[in-house]
Amino acid sequence: MSNDERRVNRTERLFATILLLQNRPNMTSRDLAEHFGVSRRTIFRDLRALSESGVPLTYAEGGGYEILEGYQLPPLMLTAREAATLLVGTEFMKLQSDASLREDADAVALKIRSVLPREIREYIDRLRDRTVLDPYWLHAVQQEEEEEGRWYRLSEAVARQRAVIMEYYVESRDELTRRRVDPLGLVYYTDHWNLIAFDHLREDIRNFRLDRIRSMHVLMERFEWPEGFDLARHLEERGAGTASRRITLRFSKRAYRRARQAIPARIEEERPCGDEIEVTFYFENLDYVAGWLLRYGAEAYVVEPAPLRERVLALAEAMTERYRTAETGEKA
Repeated sequence: MSNDERRVNRTERLFATILLLQNRPNMTSRDLAEHFGVSRRTIFRDLRALSESGVPLTYAEGGGYEILEGYQLPPLMLTAREAATLLVGTEFMKLQSDASLREDADAVALKIRSVLPREIREYIDRLRDRTVLDPYWLHAVQQEEEEEGRWYRLSEAVARQRAVIMEYYVESRDELTRRRVDPLGLVYYTDHWNLIAFDHLREDIRNFRLDRIRSMHVLMERFEWPEGFDLARHLEERGAGTASRRITLRFSKRAYRRARQAIPARIEEERPCGDEIEVTFYFENLDYVAGWLLRYGAEAYVVEPAPLRERVLALAEAMTERYRTAETGEKA
């Protein structure tokens, strides 16, 4: 273990000691040594360091250490692991297409870094230099200026229950529609954000992709929250609703390790099937699933429904024909 790693581990142990003594006072040095798996000499050094840093440690009459009542940790005290988790979170936000989210993520990361102890700050800096979530994505996240800040404005509309007027592109009909909606929540699916909202045009709760909103305006007018509405329950019910289809797929074990994390719905059942894994879930958009399955090639197979199998076959045949046509054209 390097000196830097030892310093980080000690810092984490010091934080943990404060929390432990606040919740379980009167612990002896032997108790603390057994809890952390270190020697009593190490515990004595830790306690001395805490006292020197201003933590009001006392030794109780009944034996054992405690911290005077009323002492609170500073507002932001993070272990290296917690700081690393926040780092991954801010790096994920930098993959968003909305430029304002990327700028906010940078600002948050800078503020967190500025209040970390030196040992953890250096650890985080090394981790940042050696962590890349997606080396190619940033080349594709170019967004038009008028779309910047859309996620934040919609999140405010959700929190403040403000109605929204928007122009929304319906891809299936190649049509631009005007909608008045009551925003109820934001959901992230695989690679894009979605707005869950009550659509006054359809008089129903619908899903709208943020990247298909062409323009929008948040009204000052408040809407009434639907009685008994719960976003998580709505999404679960929608996944198994009447519009959804039961989908059963088979993957090679190697492909399933990748595919499992990207399945666009809650997994209802998964079971081994010889050298393959069979998985069942409910989803309404068969075209989306068909396109998604192509990335796994011959290592994925549609068991049901038949219309999904037909869509995958049609896509594969279209790809084959395109390559065949291109090859024939080159030879000609």
